[in-house]
Amino acid sequence: MPAVLPDLSTFFARYEQFASETEALFARVRNNFPVEVVCKEGCSSCCHALFDLTLIEALYLNHRFLQHPIDGVTRFAIFERAGEADRAIAKIKRKAFKDSQAGRASNEILHEMASITVRCPLLDAHDSCILYNDRPITCRLYGIPTSIGGKGHTCGKTGFIQGAAYPTVALDKVQERLYALSTELAAHLKTAYAALDSMYVPVSTALITTYDAAYLGIGGIPKESDK
Repeated sequence: MPAVLPDLSTFFARYEQFASETEALFARVRNNFPVEVVCKEGCSSCCHALFDLTLIEALYLNHRFLQHPIDGVTRFAIFERAGEADRAIAKIKRKAFKDSQAGRASNEILHEMASITVRCPLLDAHDSCILYNDRPITCRLYGIPTSIGGKGHTCGKTGFIQGAAYPTVALDKVQERLYALSTELAAHLKTAYAALDSMYVPVSTALITTYDAAYLGIGGIPKESDK
């Protein structure tokens, strides 16, 4: 009998709670800095940035996408866009890896990658997110001051003044929490893949991947003769 996925509803509920907390955090900053935070419907600046999802985020987004009541034509179009975005991102990452192997400084590589944009496949013709209510944590925090490794970042369209002091979200802490939840989830799956909790993928990959028991290593790693 083929292995089946265990119930993940508890993990999804915990992730949704974290998402709600980040929504509340964004709202507090926005209320305190209404002029500086310029996010509005139709603005899709953050929907072209390169970033990866943790295991819990990828599984959740995939689950919600499959549940979303969209018509077949729209769903197929999203799959098509996701495939195109996935190939573009893979090419960008290959170049970054080759540059790293060639001895190029990591800060130069990261700076270059930060300037590259790839349109999110979940954007519709009006630049609105089809899965807005289920968007990743990174999307929910974009538009307010954040930091990675102690270095501050903010959307170029905001009114925040460079060098001034503002409440700042440490994305390292956010990622630590997401990784911890992903580690618990991987243990719950009883996966045969030791590094499954360290899997990071872009939104495009999360949408087009079939997260079945075989992919997640549930029931052991299949032998060549079993495939």
